[in-house]
Amino acid sequence: MSLTHHEFWTLVHGMVFGAVFLLGFAGGLEGLWSLRPHLMTAEGIRGRALRLKIGTTAMAVAAWGTVLTGTWIVYPWYREDVPDSPRSVLLADPAREQWHHFGMEWKEHIAWISPILATLVAFIVLYYGAGLILHERLRRTTLALFVLAFSIAAVAGILGALITKTAPLI
Repeated sequence: MSLTHHEFWTLVHGMVFGAVFLLGFAGGLEGLWSLRPHLMTAEGIRGRALRLKIGTTAMAVAAWGTVLTGTWIVYPWYREDVPDSPRSVLLADPAREQWHHFGMEWKEHIAWISPILATLVAFIVLYYGAGLILHERLRRTTLALFVLAFSIAAVAGILGALITKTAPLI
């Protein structure tokens, strides 16, 4: 099996960073959700706080990796001004042009909110650490921001997969 240069970077963008993003989200979500005084011992809180820091930081790093490789490596190939570029293929067909107008607009602009929110969550977790257990409102707000960061990225990922299926980057 061999990959072209474009396929390699598309794989790194979507699957490598995407997998780390999903794992970081799963670990961070579990950690934030269960970080409650009545569920934890003092020793358990220390262990949970470390895993929470690792999970949220991994998600933030993966989110930045995804948007940076998407914006600066993969996206220029999508947008090339040639007749067979994915953008040209989508815009040439009225039945498929919404994939570009909605899908790529989301990916180009709104998806950048995800790493910003993920970084905010990682900062809160790194700053407060196990102290989040004492601040219920902050923990819930952090959890909501974390889920929002994931949701925005999930929509971008699904749109990216569907756009790639509709007009592959060759």
